[in-house]
Amino acid sequence: MSPFLDALKGRPLERFPVWLMRQAGRYMPEYRNLRAKARDFIDFCSNVELATEVTLLPERLLGVDALILFSDILVPLQPLGVEVKFLPGEGPLLESPPLEDWKEFEPSKVEYVFETIRRVKERSELPLIGFAGAPFTLGAYILEGKTSRDFKEVRKTFYRERDRWHLLMEKLTDMLIAYLSQQVRAGADALQLFDSWAYVMSPEMFGEYLPHLRRLVSTLKELHPEVPLIYFFRGSGHLYRLAKEIPADGFSIDWTLPVEVALKEFPSRAIQGNLDPSVLYADKETIKSEVEKLLQRVAENRKTLYVFNLGHGLAPDMEFEKVKYLVEVVKRFKF
Repeated sequence: MSPFLDALKGRPLERFPVWLMRQAGRYMPEYRNLRAKARDFIDFCSNVELATEVTLLPERLLGVDALILFSDILVPLQPLGVEVKFLPGEGPLLESPPLEDWKEFEPSKVEYVFETIRRVKERSELPLIGFAGAPFTLGAYILEGKTSRDFKEVRKTFYRERDRWHLLMEKLTDMLIAYLSQQVRAGADALQLFDSWAYVMSPEMFGEYLPHLRRLVSTLKELHPEVPLIYFFRGSGHLYRLAKEIPADGFSIDWTLPVEVALKEFPSRAIQGNLDPSVLYADKETIKSEVEKLLQRVAENRKTLYVFNLGHGLAPDMEFEKVKYLVEVVKRFKF
C-alpha cells in the first residue's frame, strides 16, 4: 500500500503522507510549456495526452505521495447543457438553461476524463485521486454565471426560491454520483469533493444542504466501499460541527480551524490539511518552522489518519523551489 492510502484507512505510518491541491499548476515551468500547446483551457483539459502529462508532473518534480487528476470541476456540467467558457484574465463564464431543460448526464460526453485516468494508472504506481466539485460549489458557479467573492446569487436563490435551490442540488448530486463512479471504474484510487465556496453559507443553509451531501457520499460509499472519499470545505472554522454528519472517510480543512480541534472532533476519520498556503511566500526557514510546528501538533494527537496538505491550492505566483522544499520537509519529519 501507499502512505496516502494507509493514512486514510487508519493503518500504521512511518511518516505523514503529502500531496498538494493544485500541485500541477502555473507555478511550474513544465506546466506552462504544456499549457501553451492547447488552444484554451477547456481544450487543455480535454486533451488526454496533455492532461496525462500534467497529472504526472508532481511525481517526477515534487516527489509527492499521491497524484490528482488534472481536470476542472466545471467539466461535467457541459453534458448537462451548461455552456462553460474560460476567457483569458476573466476566469470561467457559464450560461445555463432552465433546470427543467437540463440534459441527462452521459459519462461518454466526458470520456476524455476517464481515459486520462486509465493512462495515468498505466504509467504510475502512485495512488490517483479522482475529484469533482461538490453540489453547492457547482451550483454557486451556475447561478452566478462566473466566479465571485461572495456568490450572492446562490444565497439569494436559497431564500427566494427554496424549492428551486434544492432541485438544483438534487440534480447536481445525481450527476456527481454517475461522474465520480465512472472515475472509480476507470481506476481512481480515492476521491475528493471540492466545496471551495462552502464558506459563503450560513450554518442554517449548510444544514439544509447536508442531506444532499449525505446522499452523495453515502451512495458513493455503497457503490465503491473500498475507495476512500475526502470532503474539502473552505469555511471549516464555522461549519465543522455540521460537516461531521457527512459519512466521508476524510475531511480536508482550511486554516481557519485549528488542527487540534479537527483531530479531536473527527477522532476516527482522517484529517487533511491545513497549512495556510501563504506560508510559501516566506523564506525556507519560516516554511520549515511552520510545517514542523503543524506536524508536531498532529503527532502529539495521532500518528495515522492524517495527510499533509495546504488549506487551499497552490497559487501561480509561488516559487517552485519553495514548493519542492515544503514537500521535502514533510517527508523528513519523523514521529
